[in-house]
Amino acid sequence: MSKEKETDTLYNIRHSLAHILAMAVKEFDKDVKLAIGPVIDNGFYYDLDLSKPLSEKELPTIEKKMKALVKKGIEFEGKEVSAKEAREIFKDAPYKLELIDEFEKGGETLTVFTSEDFTDLCAGGHVANTKEINSDGFTLQKIAGAYWRGSEKNKMLTRVYGLAFATKEELDAHLAQLKEAEARDHRKLGKELDLFIFSPLVGSGLPLLTPKGTILRTELDNFVWELRKKRGYERVSIPHITKRELYETSGHWEKFQDELFKVSAREGREYALKPMNCPHHTQIYARKRWSYKELPMRLTETTTVYRDEQSGELGGLSRVLSITQDDAHIFCRANQIKDEMFAIWDIIDEFYDVLKFNMHKIRLSFHDPKHFEKYLGTKEIWQKSEDALRDIAKERKANFYEAEGEAALYGPKIDFMAKDSIGREFQVATIQLDMNLPERFDLTCVNEKGENERIVMIHAAIMGSLERFLGVAIEHFAGSFPLWLSPVQIGVLSISETHNDYARDVWQKLIDEGIRAELRDENESLGKKIRGMKESKVPYFLVLGDKEVSEKTVTLEKRGGGNEKLSVDDLISKLKREIKEKI
Repeated sequence: MSKEKETDTLYNIRHSLAHILAMAVKEFDKDVKLAIGPVIDNGFYYDLDLSKPLSEKELPTIEKKMKALVKKGIEFEGKEVSAKEAREIFKDAPYKLELIDEFEKGGETLTVFTSEDFTDLCAGGHVANTKEINSDGFTLQKIAGAYWRGSEKNKMLTRVYGLAFATKEELDAHLAQLKEAEARDHRKLGKELDLFIFSPLVGSGLPLLTPKGTILRTELDNFVWELRKKRGYERVSIPHITKRELYETSGHWEKFQDELFKVSAREGREYALKPMNCPHHTQIYARKRWSYKELPMRLTETTTVYRDEQSGELGGLSRVLSITQDDAHIFCRANQIKDEMFAIWDIIDEFYDVLKFNMHKIRLSFHDPKHFEKYLGTKEIWQKSEDALRDIAKERKANFYEAEGEAALYGPKIDFMAKDSIGREFQVATIQLDMNLPERFDLTCVNEKGENERIVMIHAAIMGSLERFLGVAIEHFAGSFPLWLSPVQIGVLSISETHNDYARDVWQKLIDEGIRAELRDENESLGKKIRGMKESKVPYFLVLGDKEVSEKTVTLEKRGGGNEKLSVDDLISKLKREIKEKI
């Protein structure tokens, strides 16, 4: 969790409650071994190695104990300790001992905090006294499994999640939001609206989009291409595998080792499924020498990449193994960076404005200086890149904050943070400034002096992972997509069999005009047909009976109520206008 998002006071409340949770759990299971208990968005959790089972039915009892501890007015006393002292304090706590070893190797200061007879390894901060915590402002939420240190090679621990806010009213509002989010869950709506499936024969994390789901993805991708095409982008296409040597040159073979799907071929050749597209795109640029007059070069492609995620982290469309990206790479000179980034920013603003997301702030994702070994390049290159992004954000007058450790391995990013229709925050689009891959692949242009000049790369994704964004969009619209995006834009319903010929005629005219229409002329009651339209969340449907047949008109029913009578030509004009304007 970033402190830019929350006040220090709320951070301290949540951090303190993680300690209180551990204290309460120790009364439930005196032999529990504690792992970590960090603050997260909206609350906290603690990972526990329990000696006896803990289910969600025990959470109210543990929560009651937590509230009693809070009301006692417990104080937190912190002090610095040596590694030797820490090992003595936590001699029976294997997870803490592992952390102590890691912190000692990293040269980090060790601190412990004690409350009553409970001591934890912790960097702070906390409330001075638990009476500062509103006992009605927190609750235990759920239990989940989590591998220690996120590795499936380690033991599965029990993770207990809690929610915490400054007031009961804020907690209640968040619980209401969670309830609404549950109703909008893209996994539930995806099944009800027949948008995507997962097959056990194909594998988890590998979604299969149905015809309707594919329309959604195609319409979104076409919109991004429409915005890019106006700004001089060109489409390219690359294969899904590559020789090992490409990623050795890019640095991914070394730095991205755990997430690569490796493929062995005949004759001892070694390949990898691509986890990203940028190294391939560098080779399209490198096919010939370019004059500075030919730059910027803007290449784009929507294609699937593959990353070997842990099975426990996969979930719906939000975390998958096959990630379709609306990827773009701009090859340009250093003095063109600002103009190119501003043009990408304009695309992002237009796209998310049409989709009615609230683009409320920007995260500048920078490297972690304490772990520079994770990144490519030199500290000088990173300083230069990060300064450039900071200047661009300031010139754009963006509401931004900086986040260490969120950069890509080859460069810092501008991450766009959007709120959906129920106020949840998502990281959506991203722009990355890369001065490292051009160096590693020796990418240049011929400048005004006839000399080879090092270029820079800009990576840009408007939706990022299309699978993840589909999940976000399904929940944002609660499945009630706008007309231009809806897989079925209008239903055509005949009241009885005597009206079927006219219904088919109207349906065919709509189809001929490129409107996605669905014909419902089966021998069923009108009520059932209408229910089907409403359950499918179709934006419009027509009810055609005797009057419409005799007058050669249609009665247009709107999703959510209201109707109007139109000629078929006026109906088509209305729909085409709304689709074109993305109303």
